Amino acid sequence: MPSAGGDAPLSYRKATRQEAEFIAALVNSGYRGEASKLGWTTEADLLDGTRTNRADIENMIGQPDSMVLLCSQGEDVIGTAHLERQGDACQLGMLVVRPGLQGGGIGRQLMQAAEQMARSTWGVRRITMTVISIRHELIAYYERRGYRRTGLTSPFVADDTHGYPRRSQPIEFVLMEKYLP
Repeated sequence: MPSAGGDAPLSYRKATRQEAEFIAALVNSGYRGEASKLGWTTEADLLDGTRTNRADIENMIGQPDSMVLLCSQGEDVIGTAHLERQGDACQLGMLVVRPGLQGGGIGRQLMQAAEQMARSTWGVRRITMTVISIRHELIAYYERRGYRRTGLTSPFVADDTHGYPRRSQPIEFVLMEKYLP
């Protein structure tokens, strides 16, 4: 992949199904494997396997009330976010910035763009997300951006699409939410 365009402004657009393979590779590079260790969002020490695949991404893009938002800097796609309307809220997931570019504010800007897209597209005023419970630094990151823990959890289901825990420590998801102004 070419390096990102330095100081070029960020732009955002909806992904197409033809980009699913690239998106899956970008998401997997942000969460799993050695490449993910260049960034701080890695799950490589927690989970084996991939985070997603082409078919999963194609399904997300093809569903009504669902989209994958791409973040570009210059000509380079450097980030993604999945948005899915769920009743009066929108689920935000697979928020990824290319690992070597993490820590510079791109993720914060991508999150804000995703929140704005959800509000303008579906009129929602609440964003939800699930975060792996033992990812304390990631939960704190989202809390600094206005998300709050709801007290609800759900089980992590290990499979070929989402990975397998590397530790015997139980893994579950924490539900977080943010009300938009």
